Amino acid sequence: MQDLSLAAARAFDAQDPLREFRDRFELPAGRVYLDGNSLGALPKTVLPRLIEVVEQEWGRDLISSWNRHDWINSPCAVGGKVARLIGADADEVIVADSTSVNLFRLVVAALELAGSRRIVVSESGNFPTDLYVCEGATRLFGKGAALRAVERDQVLDAIDSSTALLLLTHVHYKSGELYPMKDLTAAAHARGALVAWDLSHSAGAVAIDLNGANADFAVGCGYKYLNGGPGAPSFLYVARRHQDRLLNPISGWLGHRAPFDFVDDYAPADGMRRFLSGTPSILANTALDAAVDTLLEAGVEQIAEKAQRLTEFFIELIESRCRGLGLTLASPRQSDRRGSHVSYAHPNGYEVMQALIDASVIGDFRAPDIMRFGFAPLYTRFEDVWLAVDALHSVLLSQRWREPRFAERAAVT
Repeated sequence: MQDLSLAAARAFDAQDPLREFRDRFELPAGRVYLDGNSLGALPKTVLPRLIEVVEQEWGRDLISSWNRHDWINSPCAVGGKVARLIGADADEVIVADSTSVNLFRLVVAALELAGSRRIVVSESGNFPTDLYVCEGATRLFGKGAALRAVERDQVLDAIDSSTALLLLTHVHYKSGELYPMKDLTAAAHARGALVAWDLSHSAGAVAIDLNGANADFAVGCGYKYLNGGPGAPSFLYVARRHQDRLLNPISGWLGHRAPFDFVDDYAPADGMRRFLSGTPSILANTALDAAVDTLLEAGVEQIAEKAQRLTEFFIELIESRCRGLGLTLASPRQSDRRGSHVSYAHPNGYEVMQALIDASVIGDFRAPDIMRFGFAPLYTRFEDVWLAVDALHSVLLSQRWREPRFAERAAVT
């Protein structure tokens, strides 16, 4: 076991090749922020870039900015940067709309592509929006289409000659468990199914190689480890081999081959542009663009390596200092099987988390009993990890979480 002292944590920070990136984020003094897996911190480059766009490009150049500042191509330009974080080529990714909207696009398009196959297989307990969207998309598609959600260890057995699409989340939103993307994609392909990956809890923190895994489709949000801000746009990946055979079910004007010809009949654009629908949100794309630049500068491999070290340090500290205090590890113990967040179950997990937040350590809670701790490698220090566990130990040992105020449920947990 490694040295678990505060001095050791500070020594790890001093040797961290990513240590200077922390100063590039707005982080409130006196708080330990371990919720970057839910909302990334604000990069300091974002605000001045937004001010520039608002004051100059919108304020002075007005509508000419669609051409002068190339606003019209921002979904592809920002998507091309995100592609470098997820092992894709620039012409295979766009940024647009929300994860739910893009997932709907993919499910319907995959069902169209799959011929007589009509079943979408996913994991029961997957992130709810993935299951909800699949239920709605298959219901609207009709023709016998349906969602089949099975237990995690039964996913491959559920794929048969009726399966159109296997939809999985790369890093599970509760447990943080990491699916072996390449192996599962190959196994699904061998059974004749297409594969879509939700990268919302892995992009920007975990090494991803979509093309190396021969993945078909992927989606992910921009506001977690990508630090694009609350409600940041989603990204959408379609392997080049599928692009011109797939139809966007939300066939809006910007997905048209010649949108400014303003003809009545729809003709899909070539490549990824056909997956656009409405006018892009320029301010949202601007924020995400500036944030992604910071990740690209740091490098995915260094980020992923530090994520494993941070999570390992956290688990070892919990095992050392909080043994016998009611915590149960809900994430894989092996570092190569988890993403960049760690979850612990506790019978009173909500109350414990509220008491911890009151002690200026910010994590979050997922029903019924999961406390999540997210580690964003660009700004989370090893010292933060040590301070978080020290505060958690104090909350559990003192049972301060029993104060009635901590049981009051807020709208967002």
